[in-house]
This record gives sequence, C-alpha cells and structure tokens, in this order.
Amino acid sequence: MNVDAPARALPRPYLAWLGGFTVGRFGEAVLAFALGWAASGLGGTTAALVLTLHGVPRLVLLVVGGAVADRVGARRLLVAGEAALLVATALLALTLARWGPATWALLTSSLVLGAVTALCLPASGSMPRRLVPDEQLPRALALRQGVGQVVLMAAAPLGGVLVGATGLAAVAWGAAVLVGVSLVVLVAVRELPGPTTVATVGAPRLGLAEGWRVVVATPLLRRALPLAGAGAALALPVPSLLVPLLGRASGWGPGPTGLVAGAVGVGAICAALHAARRRAPAGAGTVASAATGLAVSAVGAALLTAGSGADGSALVVSVVGGATSGVGNGMFAARLAPVLLGAAPRTHLARVQALVSLGQLVPALVTTTVLGALAERASPGWALGVVALGLASCATWARRSSTA
Repeated sequence: MNVDAPARALPRPYLAWLGGFTVGRFGEAVLAFALGWAASGLGGTTAALVLTLHGVPRLVLLVVGGAVADRVGARRLLVAGEAALLVATALLALTLARWGPATWALLTSSLVLGAVTALCLPASGSMPRRLVPDEQLPRALALRQGVGQVVLMAAAPLGGVLVGATGLAAVAWGAAVLVGVSLVVLVAVRELPGPTTVATVGAPRLGLAEGWRVVVATPLLRRALPLAGAGAALALPVPSLLVPLLGRASGWGPGPTGLVAGAVGVGAICAALHAARRRAPAGAGTVASAATGLAVSAVGAALLTAGSGADGSALVVSVVGGATSGVGNGMFAARLAPVLLGAAPRTHLARVQALVSLGQLVPALVTTTVLGALAERASPGWALGVVALGLASCATWARRSSTA
C-alpha cells in the first residue's frame, strides 16, 4: 500500500459534526478571551478568578461527564450541553447589556461555562470514533486537531478586535449564535450503528471507576495513557510559559516573542493537516509510533535553548525551534490520539477520554509550576533544556514499547 497516497474522503456526518463543533468552540474561545479582557479591567484578582473558575471544573467534572456520556449517550449529552451553553451565553448577553461587565456576572458566567464545557469534553472527544470507521480514525482525529489549533490561534486576536469594536455584550450574542449553529448540527447528525452506551439495567450508579478499570485491563491503554500525560506535561508549557520567559530574558519584546510562540502553533497545524490528508503510516496504532513526534519536539526545544539572545540570528533560530517543536507536537498527537481512542471499548469511549484529558491536565499543571520556578532560579534556557531531555527520554520509552 502506498502510505503517501491521499486517502478517501471522511464521512459526511463526521465532517458536518466537526464543522458545527468547530464553529461552536470558536464562539466560546472568542467569548472566553473577551471575558478575560473585561475582567482584567477590574483588577488582577478578578481576572485570575475568572480564569480559575473556568478551568477548575475540569478537575472535578471530567470523570463525571465521561460516565454520564457512556450511560445516556454522547450525542444526547452534547445536545443538552449545547442547549445549556446557548441559554447561558444568551443570559450573559442580556446581563451585560443591562448591568455591564459587573464582577459577579463575569465570575458566574465563567463558572457556568467552564462547568458545562467540562461535562461535555469527554463526549466530544469520543465522537470521532462514533462517526467514522476505525480505519479512518487517525485522519479524522488529525483533522480535528488541526482545526482546533486554528481556533486557538485565531480566537484571541479576533476576540480583542471584536470586544474593542462592538463591546462585550455583542461578543456574547455572537457566541450564542455560533453555539446555536453547533446545536442544530448535533441534532441532525447520527452516529454509526453499534453498541455505544453501557446498559443501565441493575446498575443505577454512574460507575465512576469503570474508566480506570478499563485502562488497567487494556495493555495498550496502560502504556499509552502515561506517555500522553508525560508528553503533555513537557510540551504544553513551552509556548504558554517558557517562550514568553525566554523572550523577556532575551530582550525580544512582545512582537518577536509572539512570533516564536505562533511558530509553535503553525507547526502543529501543518503536522496535523498533513496527517489528515494521508493514509495512516506504517506502524500507526502503536505507542512506539509516537516516538518520532517526541524526538522532533525534543529537537525543537533544544533549538529554542540555543536561540536565546538579543541578536537577529538568535531570534531566527528560536522561530525555527518553535516551528520544529510544533511539528513534533502535532506528529505526537496525530500518532497517539488514535491509540487512546481506538483501544477503548465502544461502551467506555467517553470514560477513557475523560481520563486522557485528566491525565494530561494534572501533569501539565505540575510541570508548569516546576519549570517556571526553574526558569526563575536558573534561566529559561535551562528549563527548555530540561524539556528537551525529558522529551528525548519519552521518545526512547515510546520506541521501546512493544506493539499491540
């Protein structure tokens, strides 16, 4: 088989769902930036609380959301979640029009939006497996990864323009419209036939520990989940924390620093979209297949370390390093995500996705704190060196993993 040949088109129901999902999440992302911007005008404490209240529910509700999705159906939960988001954003828009960006309104809306998103995240993560044949899963996930990166890169600048030109209430109304589009698409889309929910007869409880039992009982998941957590813990702090610190230490200024951080996102998008256009490479579907991406990410982190400095050549090296790091991150996700979703039983898809999200979020929170402290006490270059060494070690670990 020619692995470089373009593969046949993905199913229309999946493309429709992905389009609606992306539109809704784009509206949410723009609104989230606008809320953060409005909160920053009320003081640092308020801004921090708005961000915290939006993120904390994920630590609490991910496992619950996964269990509920597997019990009642992922699509049903997502329809209910989109309806709740539509109501919440519309109420927020009305509140802002009446009282303006009051502290209580920003805090309440951030908590509600964060809670609904956390409950629905495992269900949305499981939808590709419910809408495409297993042989097309790697391409489906790569396409979703690519468009997700585009949303993240575009939401902040567009949110800044819109909130300045139209006001926060108008941004909330726009987000409500986009969430409404996502809801309409969800109602129209149908899943592939097959067992997708856990029988509830004689089992009234959600069974929150079922996901852990499935992971422990599935050798491929036992190897893939720790690798996903380690990769996220080392890769995620690079563009969000270490690149800004490197830019300040090198005297680049906000523009060049943003260029380096943006290069990470562009590299990840290119890798994901390339994977979405091609057939699955030989060896895909194993933990060892993710090693190449980790190795490329390690090279990118090393180039960032070598690129510290105020001269133009150092900045060029850092941009190349950022792009290389992003390509490696995109390759890693494109190879490992199908393993994590494809190895899960169809009756426990959302539960496993909840653990994947939790297994990446918690380690990333820890390493962000540790790497930030190391960058402060030593230098950002030292912290990036630790990241490069850690990613290279993870690549070796993945390469030595046996195939499933």
